[in-house]
Amino acid sequence: MFVRWSNLAEQADEQRRLPGYRDEAVVRHFDAPEALDMRFYEVRARSVLNRVPGRSRMPFRWTINPYRGCGHACVYCFARPTHTYLGFDAGRDFEREIVVKVNAPEVLRAELARRSWTGEHVALGTNTDPYQWVEGRYRLMVGIWKALRDAAGGAGNPCSVLTKSPLILRDLALLKQIAERTTFSACLSIPTLDERAWRATEPHTPNPRARLEAVTELNRNGIPTGVLIAPLMPGINDSPHQVEPLLQGAIDAGATSIGGVALHLRPGVREVFMRWLHAERTDLVERYEELYRKGAYAPKDERVRLAGLVRRVGRARGFTRSSRVPGESTATSRVPPRTQQTLF
Repeated sequence: MFVRWSNLAEQADEQRRLPGYRDEAVVRHFDAPEALDMRFYEVRARSVLNRVPGRSRMPFRWTINPYRGCGHACVYCFARPTHTYLGFDAGRDFEREIVVKVNAPEVLRAELARRSWTGEHVALGTNTDPYQWVEGRYRLMVGIWKALRDAAGGAGNPCSVLTKSPLILRDLALLKQIAERTTFSACLSIPTLDERAWRATEPHTPNPRARLEAVTELNRNGIPTGVLIAPLMPGINDSPHQVEPLLQGAIDAGATSIGGVALHLRPGVREVFMRWLHAERTDLVERYEELYRKGAYAPKDERVRLAGLVRRVGRARGFTRSSRVPGESTATSRVPPRTQQTLF
């Protein structure tokens, strides 16, 4: 029997039972500079299609997350609190204790074949990044894309992906096959091109310029791919001289969409982010305490300011706003000859 991870340099020296999983997880360590202080918990999931709560404002109802926890270590990551359900903390554990659903492709294929499955859109990358470092070792996304491609008797299942990694290009041939059969789109999350802001807030993510190059390559190959400028963080990545080159880069990359969303600081994320501010940006502590004193969202006027920032930059380059989520996201569009491209 083929074992997906048999060719890895690894050490499995313990087992641990995680909440919600019937069997004990095999805990592995990899002999790689990027993962020397990380542990990977191999689990066998009973289901991989996750239903999004009906009250959610998300435009999709189903997601897949082959990994829990994320080695990108973004200080603002909204998914951090989900790690507490596994008995881990939302801080360092979220970045260093990574759960790997080793049977995700096989389980997904079985779930998509059920008579009860109606072929609804499935979104990947909505919680943790499916193309984080560990994907280069386990290659779960290859099997997941094949299952989505082959669903519905080969007609494919509508899907999309959000990632911070150009590793997505490894699977370009599969993505093209899916796009030929059904609805598919990709989006690269790129909060900033500013090297100082990038390295401070997303310490283990790929270079943002490499992400822009991935947007270019995906669009060149017929994969509709956008850019998400999120989160916009006051005093960190929201100045015009930071936003302007990123927006222009997204336009030059042929982005089919460009979105901007203000930082959210929900419980669990707030504590991690504020610890980081106290350590790295003491000059901003008072400002953020005031901005988020009433809850997870910045005041409406601040959200509108950030939305207006992206709109103004777009207009300066001949773009006009087409739509937006009031106070939280922005949208601009351009009308080239014979077609309209929407950026939101």
